[in-house]
Amino acid sequence: MKEILLAKMDEILIKIRAIEREQKKRAESDMLARYNTGRKKHKKQLAFHKCKKRNRWVFGGNRSGKTECGAVEAVWMARGTHPYRKNKKDVFGWVVSLTSQVQRDVAQQKILHYLRPDWIEDIVMSSGRKDFPEGGVIDQIRIKNVFGGISVIGFKSCDQGRERFQGSSLDFVWFDEEPPQDIYEECVMRVLDRRGDIFGTMTPLKGLTFVYEEIYLNRRGNREIWYEFMEWADNPFLSKKEIAALTESMDETTLQSRRYGKFCTREGLVYPEFDESVHVIDPFPVPKEWQDNISIDPGLKNPLSAHWYCTDFDGNVYVVAEHYAAGKDVDQHTEAIKRICEKLDWKRDAKGRISALIDPAAGQRTLASQKSVSELFYERDILVDMRVNKDVFSGIAQVKSYLSRTNGTPNLYIFSNCPNMIREFKGYFWGGDESPVKRDDHAMDELRYYLMSRPRPAKTEKHKSEIALDKERRIRRLRRSRHAGG
Repeated sequence: MKEILLAKMDEILIKIRAIEREQKKRAESDMLARYNTGRKKHKKQLAFHKCKKRNRWVFGGNRSGKTECGAVEAVWMARGTHPYRKNKKDVFGWVVSLTSQVQRDVAQQKILHYLRPDWIEDIVMSSGRKDFPEGGVIDQIRIKNVFGGISVIGFKSCDQGRERFQGSSLDFVWFDEEPPQDIYEECVMRVLDRRGDIFGTMTPLKGLTFVYEEIYLNRRGNREIWYEFMEWADNPFLSKKEIAALTESMDETTLQSRRYGKFCTREGLVYPEFDESVHVIDPFPVPKEWQDNISIDPGLKNPLSAHWYCTDFDGNVYVVAEHYAAGKDVDQHTEAIKRICEKLDWKRDAKGRISALIDPAAGQRTLASQKSVSELFYERDILVDMRVNKDVFSGIAQVKSYLSRTNGTPNLYIFSNCPNMIREFKGYFWGGDESPVKRDDHAMDELRYYLMSRPRPAKTEKHKSEIALDKERRIRRLRRSRHAGG
């Protein structure tokens, strides 16, 4: 009897050891379970995964970790194990690369890296053997979903042409690098029925393309668009020595794209100091004593840009509201300006009139009108002051000084409810004649008029009051909450 019990125990121990070996083998092969779970974490990858918006992009330099988070996102969705989203079975998504060769060498390799072999039900090859998928070009991977269904990740390449992207209803599309516009638009239609997701990971090497216009500048104001920049220093697995060596090997323009993932031209941004995660904050109730002035760049056919500027007791400037519209007459513009003033309880003179700075061009009369724009504003109780400094280069220098962070914090903050000024900051470039390109610069002009109308504040870190320090802490919290909210 004792011998039988010992034999059974030995049999049980053998089975337990076999199970442990299998568990260890699976754990070692389960790269998905080990993604971003160690002591070092890639915080920007996690921010991308946590964002709930349906059109998300990572603009990253080479080796910043952008492709990694795209692959993980696709596998999580297909498996039904996404830790930050509602999961479902029978997911159908596409991974889109520029060419089939790039697909094989990059996106396909990353997807296979995060798929455990026992999760794969089948692989359909476009070319090559499915017992060695890494060496060929995959058409589809059929994946076991934890809810019991089968999910499909299909692979597409942009060199196939737009026609190959028609017909299907999809839960997601991952663009590994920037696609042509017609293929992007076709894929947007493919996720419409299922309210699916678009996400892209790219290094912006092609200049100011449609992605720059549609995603980065977000000209249409699509609330489902979200993006972040990912650079070498954000990747905790790259050594500082390696980063320094790579940095030294590149010129400034190449560095902006390949390290920082920035959109750029050979002429470059006028305000590279502008950082949306730093200078843009959520609105907060501004004390009436901070109200300073309104600045207007007039336009009837072109957009009229007007912003409301407040200044605290330490000389920091806050852009708290905007009116930005084209195709309106003076009556419509003044009504809009007065509505915003009412909402802000903006200061007026003893006769109830509003003061503002305006471009001197508003004083010119045309053959189409007997009165100038400034006169029309005056008649409607908006007292516009045309005595502004229009020198472009000294004005740019003044703006740069407000954007700079000499002691850790800038002197200029823009409320997030001013999207047109934010967009212009991001798209304001130098031209070939060493002057800013005259395109979408209306807010940039009247910002200069305002900042040139006031003295540059002196920053003295040593003598900051407790009130000033508390205010800086509040601004930092507002900035962090905005960036974390996605």
